[in-house]
Amino acid sequence: MTSNDLHAGSIVIDALQCSDFNRELLLDAQQGGVSAINASSVLWENFRGGMEYISMWREKLAENVDIAMAIRTTDDIRRAKAEGKVGIIMGWQNTSPIEDRLDYFALFKDLGVNIMQLTYNTQNFFGAGYLEAKDSGLTGFGREAVDAMDESGILIDLSHVGIQTSLDTIEYSRKPVAITHCLPSALFDVPRNKPDEVFQACAAKGGVIGTSLFAPGLANGNNATVADVVDALEHTLDLVGEDHVAIGTDFNHNRSRPGPWLIWANKDKGTGRILADFGSAKISKPEGIRHSREFGNLTAEMQRRGWSEDRIVKILGGNWMRLFDQTWG
Repeated sequence: MTSNDLHAGSIVIDALQCSDFNRELLLDAQQGGVSAINASSVLWENFRGGMEYISMWREKLAENVDIAMAIRTTDDIRRAKAEGKVGIIMGWQNTSPIEDRLDYFALFKDLGVNIMQLTYNTQNFFGAGYLEAKDSGLTGFGREAVDAMDESGILIDLSHVGIQTSLDTIEYSRKPVAITHCLPSALFDVPRNKPDEVFQACAAKGGVIGTSLFAPGLANGNNATVADVVDALEHTLDLVGEDHVAIGTDFNHNRSRPGPWLIWANKDKGTGRILADFGSAKISKPEGIRHSREFGNLTAEMQRRGWSEDRIVKILGGNWMRLFDQTWG
């Protein structure tokens, strides 16, 4: 089978984008054969901000009903694939809109939020982000939050979460969890990447690791290509096996750099100290996979390396589908 045919026949899931979506970006994803995207741009918002995010997506999907649709179940993803539409999974990169109300997890699940990252970069009620000076692990209230997310059917994401808090959450959760967009520190040791032990713990509980395309986390930085991304996939595959590896691009298209959204994103709680210079630094996406429409180039590179069709189908979306089935119910 050609790589084009393999890609066209596969469910393709991008487990994280924080792009400012418009019709052009949705068409771009449709052209790339992307079946579903975790559209996860909630970072520091409170309860009202979380509600505004849901309202915003309802309006965007109503305006683009011919090419996009909301995703609540894996059957919805299959329908999006069959109809040639881009499915939108509503996700957050922080639990900040929950504030201090555990009952809000079920409320937001009912409104369609299916994936939540436990913390974003720094400390919150539930645990520590990877940029917190001291990661003291999952808090007591955090354990209650994990229980509420498991019970509500919200997939827990640990991408920006601190190492100890990640390990605690993996051990404590009754359900498998995700690392939707991350790279291995074994290939490039920067704080944003995660050590092998976290990937191994995640996989041992049945979770999935989404390989990111974030250039500062790749060894070749702004000179990275699609081959560097597949090198990272390969490392994680060798570490945890083909049932636990997938893709989460971390695309943030339609956000000016530097610009107000990215500057806000890189401050603690949006208003505090600057945590990283990613909001203003020059960052180039890997050559060959700089846009959703180029997603097929990942498939072609995987096939060029002699990977089996079954393995490629799992990485493109099959592993996410299995995890979503296990956690969303």
